Amino acid sequence: MCTLIVRTGRPLALMGVRDEYADRPWEGPGEHWPDYPGVVGGRDLKAGGTWLAVNPSGRRAAALLNGRGRAAEETTRISRGELALRAAYTGAAPGGDLTCYDPFHLVLADLTRVRLFSWDGDRLTTTDLPEGISMVVNTGLDPADERVAAYLPRFESEPWDQLIKAEPSADPAALIVRHELPDGRIFASLSVMEVTLAPDAVTYDFADLTADRDG
Repeated sequence: MCTLIVRTGRPLALMGVRDEYADRPWEGPGEHWPDYPGVVGGRDLKAGGTWLAVNPSGRRAAALLNGRGRAAEETTRISRGELALRAAYTGAAPGGDLTCYDPFHLVLADLTRVRLFSWDGDRLTTTDLPEGISMVVNTGLDPADERVAAYLPRFESEPWDQLIKAEPSADPAALIVRHELPDGRIFASLSVMEVTLAPDAVTYDFADLTADRDG
């Protein structure tokens, strides 16, 4: 995932836009993981994890974004996709030896607060997201990011479901992206998932952006 929008309050809302290589296989939301019963998310079929996990009974959600920093050693690297599953299931911060993971940002939301855990390959930091609307990108909470500068004011004033209908673009400030790479591969926004958390209900809506767009 490359962009996460969070709105605090009741209901708490998260919207994740997943950008990935178009030829990387995946499937839509479901309870795909027997080790994490009740947790719902889209599944990456290459590594088996997810980019956004929802635990309806626990009133929790967790989203994973790639980070920047020192990569894990090839011989010990494991997929980051289980981090969101574990966080949504347990409600706990990432722990143990994190050096086996490439850099990441993990957002863990429940009815009491929203935390951002950022691992740069050397150090884990924890930040509470502020009240209101925030955008998290691959550089974290970064107001200087072109996408954040362009879209945060719009998420504060416009309907979210309209913003994701933008035409795909290679512009660094675009929310919905499409890059045709020199090797012929396509890197694009493949899906959007919106989650709401409230004391009496948890909802999630999933949009497959590949259903009506090439790639």
